[in-house]
Amino acid sequence: MSSSPSISQALETGITFAEPLFELIGRRSFDGVGFTRAAYGKGEQMAHEVVAKAAAELGLEVTHDAALNMTMVLKGQNSALPPLVIGSHLDAVPQGGNFDGLAGVLAGLACVATLIKSGRIPSRDIHVMAIRSEESAWFGAQHVGSRAMLGTLPAEILSEARRVDTYRTLAEHMEEAGVDISKIAFGTPLRDPQTIAGYVEVHIEQGPVLVRRKHPLGVAVGIRGNRRCRRAICHGAYGHSGTLPRALRNDAVFAVAELVCAMDRLWRDIEEDEGGDLVVTFGKFVTDYQRHSVTTVPGQVEFSFDARSLSAETLDRVERTLMDTANRISKERGVRFEFSTLTGDVPVDMNDSFCRQLIKGAHELCIPAESIMSGAGHDAGDFAESGVPSALIFVRNDKGSHNPEEAMEIADWAESVRLLVWFVSHFEEIASHAE
Repeated sequence: MSSSPSISQALETGITFAEPLFELIGRRSFDGVGFTRAAYGKGEQMAHEVVAKAAAELGLEVTHDAALNMTMVLKGQNSALPPLVIGSHLDAVPQGGNFDGLAGVLAGLACVATLIKSGRIPSRDIHVMAIRSEESAWFGAQHVGSRAMLGTLPAEILSEARRVDTYRTLAEHMEEAGVDISKIAFGTPLRDPQTIAGYVEVHIEQGPVLVRRKHPLGVAVGIRGNRRCRRAICHGAYGHSGTLPRALRNDAVFAVAELVCAMDRLWRDIEEDEGGDLVVTFGKFVTDYQRHSVTTVPGQVEFSFDARSLSAETLDRVERTLMDTANRISKERGVRFEFSTLTGDVPVDMNDSFCRQLIKGAHELCIPAESIMSGAGHDAGDFAESGVPSALIFVRNDKGSHNPEEAMEIADWAESVRLLVWFVSHFEEIASHAE
């Protein structure tokens, strides 16, 4: 009787099985510039169908919940135990990259393909999950699929959120795709978080940290929370640039510029002097093209504001400083600031035990890796907030994300699969120490 192949041999088979799906899904979702897979649209549906077919070829049981999140089940030795979930999403922003989200789902498939090939049946079921509508670019609502599953999706989003390309509501697109709206409209969880032993997500890093430090993998210790103002306006007064002295101007550009500089000073103080965690962005900064000119004192500026931190106290401080500074500038410069409602997400910690064990596993496998933080939200954060022990593995990715130039190397992705296989193989010991 021939022995089962080694893990390293089986890993090669698992990677070879899943890797071609990058090209297939990418080719079918290429829009001429980048890769578009609209949430609850044709592109996302295509990707789900391709992945479901691949899962069936592995002999996995494929199911869908009422929000159309897909679960692909590898049966373990004891299905009565709560399963370990490996998940991510398959939608992509308009003209985005091919790896954001997709890398995580395919890493999960490669992991279970490796386990099957090696003949190592895990002690509990492994659920590879393809979660719907993670990207906020489509409806201005993030993590729709995971929040619908966990019962944390606000009901009003269904009717108020509209897709950017069709302007039809989220509910309309969901129903068209086959979602049972009646089962998610009241915030009832589609899956009890307490029945999940753990959640682990592989995702491309969306910043330059791993590229700069020359590490293929990172383990996120937490996901930054945020304070966000999508639309703010500074109202000043228009005037002639050559006739108005400084003391008589109500210049909206100078007013907002002073606000920007004040927030930059706060950022520097928190980050450099206090050793805190913060990033600040004024993503929009525009004057009225119908009224501005080289010779006109600008009377109006529209801008946006985004601050992110691992500290809720820091975010509170940033919001207070933003408003206090705007009030001071208003009085001194004779302008008026108008802010839309500030929204935000709280910082989320990943499970400390999971993070430490993943770093340990990377070292045992001789994979250069380090603990980092996530500046962007992920489905892992929603699972963690719902009480599920969660982890987030980043894969080195050049050129950032949400653009066609995403440059994840398959060799780095293969290392994430290797680490996933190690994590699953050691999960019983890891879970016994998880908080």
